[in-house]
Amino acid sequence: MERERSMEAVKETVDQSLREMRETFASGRTRSVKWRKAQLGAIIEMVKDNEEKMSDVLFQDLGKHSTEAFRDELGFVMRSATTALISLDKWVVPRKSNLPLLFYPATGKVISEPYGTVLVLSSWNFPISLSLDPMIGAIAAGNTVLLKASELSPNASALLAKLIPSYLDTKAIKVIEGGPDVATILLQHQWDKIFFTGSPKIGKIIMAAAAEHLTPVTLELGGKCPTIIDHHSVSKDMKAFGCEENLWRKVGILQWTSLYLCRLRSCRTEFCFYSGTYIDMFKPVIRSFFGENPKESGCLAKIVTKKHFQRLSRLLNDPRVKASIVYGGSMDEEKLYVEPTILLDPPLDSEIMNEEIFGPILPIITLRDIQESIGFIKSKPKPLAIYAFTKDENLKTRILSETSSGSVTFNDLMIQYMCDALPFGGVGQSGMGRYHGKYSFECFSHEKAIMEGSLAMDLEARYPPWNNFKLNFIRLAFREAYFKLVLLMLGLTKGV
Repeated sequence: MERERSMEAVKETVDQSLREMRETFASGRTRSVKWRKAQLGAIIEMVKDNEEKMSDVLFQDLGKHSTEAFRDELGFVMRSATTALISLDKWVVPRKSNLPLLFYPATGKVISEPYGTVLVLSSWNFPISLSLDPMIGAIAAGNTVLLKASELSPNASALLAKLIPSYLDTKAIKVIEGGPDVATILLQHQWDKIFFTGSPKIGKIIMAAAAEHLTPVTLELGGKCPTIIDHHSVSKDMKAFGCEENLWRKVGILQWTSLYLCRLRSCRTEFCFYSGTYIDMFKPVIRSFFGENPKESGCLAKIVTKKHFQRLSRLLNDPRVKASIVYGGSMDEEKLYVEPTILLDPPLDSEIMNEEIFGPILPIITLRDIQESIGFIKSKPKPLAIYAFTKDENLKTRILSETSSGSVTFNDLMIQYMCDALPFGGVGQSGMGRYHGKYSFECFSHEKAIMEGSLAMDLEARYPPWNNFKLNFIRLAFREAYFKLVLLMLGLTKGV
């Protein structure tokens, strides 16, 4: 009974919030560039004023070090809001379209108009940035926004629910807390746009709900991202410049960003040599990141919940997977700690190789050559990103031309996510739509075509009664054969 009363209260809150946001949007207030800039400035101020509090909740929920929190979330949000604030005047300017001569004297342009009332459903792994960054795009485009942060990062969700009403326009921008029940209630309503970050499984539910109202969606779904290391082309170059350690430091990030690594070797007889070399190269990198005791380093994030910890434990305790552990593997459920772990050639049909890991576990898959690596990637769902460490231009070309992914990054990891000059988004099972920088503004805008004709001129060939002259005129017009059109109108030619 109490739960039913609670859900009824949530429904009333959602209904009231939607009414107020729609009234606010209808009033035209959010279309004002001045209003949009004020809200973007308030987001920057909110993060600056509460940097310590935000770092604290990220540590409580995820065990993130304050430096990592600023790099991945707080600094990222401030940069995103600043970019939008500085660039907004340019983004909102209508874009003139160069119409074909056929349409003279008509003129054309494209204007960006807000969708209306937007729902943002964010994820737990970057609870601040994945909540505020889409909101920045929605506000910049002139929408009203309702945010539901993830219940799996409760402290971050509670802080956003407290801070956002204190800094932003409460009639246009709202936050609601809760779990799947609350999300279900939200999805029963009609929205003008839905932006979701999460798993493909939940993404399908979001899309099905949106389809009931033909609501456009952006789905940021992730998935397993392959990383190819072409040892032969990279290691030689790295050694020549004395920077091989930089390569392995970048690759060390794999355990927290990408989800499996493919290494190329020329023949099976080199298996043992390269296996040992790879693992030996990883060990000092892991120690340099987290010291001799990663659990006590303060630099290794914890697993988000006991349920997620138990899922990882189950994945690693599969006897076939356990046999592939070549580094790490220890776990502490009380502290939600998983030691940085490396798997060498775990079974491809194992669960750990077919679902997102969300933990410091790196599977390494041994492949013979370029052809096998391309085939392996193509056999899997389209990833959010493909990473490749190589100097081989042929391999780069083949990755770009023969695979499909949200993005491709060569000789680095995750850096494309931080670059707001590039679009970020998935394809296929890794999502649909894109955002970051101006792409966020476009994500939450409808591009409306505007065409203005003239009452002073018209073409008789557009209207009945039909005849051969008009048919020939229309044929030539579609081909933009203007010289022949002139000849036709002067009676110097009768055919096309």
